[in-house]
Amino acid sequence: MPVRVIPVIDLRGGVVVRARAGERDAYAPIHTPLASGSGPAEVAAGLLAACPSDTLYVADLDAIVSGRPPDRASLAAIAKACPGTALWVDAGFGEEEGVARFLEAGFGRPVLGSESQTGTALLERFRAAAVLSLDSRGGERLGPAALHAEPALWPGDVIVMTLARVGAGQGPDLGALAAVRALAPGCRVHAAGGVRGPEDLAALAGIGVAGALVATAIHDGRLRRV
Repeated sequence: MPVRVIPVIDLRGGVVVRARAGERDAYAPIHTPLASGSGPAEVAAGLLAACPSDTLYVADLDAIVSGRPPDRASLAAIAKACPGTALWVDAGFGEEEGVARFLEAGFGRPVLGSESQTGTALLERFRAAAVLSLDSRGGERLGPAALHAEPALWPGDVIVMTLARVGAGQGPDLGALAAVRALAPGCRVHAAGGVRGPEDLAALAGIGVAGALVATAIHDGRLRRV
C-alpha cells in the first residue's frame, strides 16, 4: 500500500520554524514558497495545498522543551484554516491533567512522546486516544525503556521519531523502522525524520511502514501530491 504522507508543522513563539537535525534551540522562523509568512494557519494551509492529507502533525516546541501549556491560539488558527483535517499534537504531554484538558478542548489526538514520559501510566490511561512517538537521538532511545520494548502497551498508531535526521536529508532510519514493525505488526508505524522524496516513500512501503511525517521535502518541492 502507498505510504500516507502527514505534513508537519513545528511551532515556537507562535510561528512556524524550520527543523534541522533535532537541534530545537537553533530552529528559526520558516521561509517557504508555500506561504508568504511563518504564521501557523498560513503555513498549514500551504502545506496541505502542496501535499493534501487528512492529517497534520503539530509539534509545539515551547511546550515540549519548557513544559508550557499547548499554544491554543495557534492550534485554533490551524484548525480554522484546515477544516476537516485531523491534528496530531505533540505538546510535551507528561501528566494526566494536561492530556485531559487537551482532549476536552477538541484539538485532536495527543502525541505522547517517549522523551516526555517518566513511566507507562499516561500511555496506559490514554492509549485509545493517543499516538505514541518512540523518540531517539543518535541511536539513544529516549524515555522509559518499557515504552520502546513492550508493544503490548502501544496504541494503533506509533511514530518512530529519529530526531537527528529531522530536516537533515539523510533518509529515514529503515533499520529502526523495520525493528518496530517486527515487534508490532498490527500497529500502523509512521516514519519521522529524514524523508527526502518519493524514493524514500517507496523504501518505506517496502518494509510495511504505513505513514511518514514530512516537512522539509514538501517545502523544498521534492515531495508534492497536488
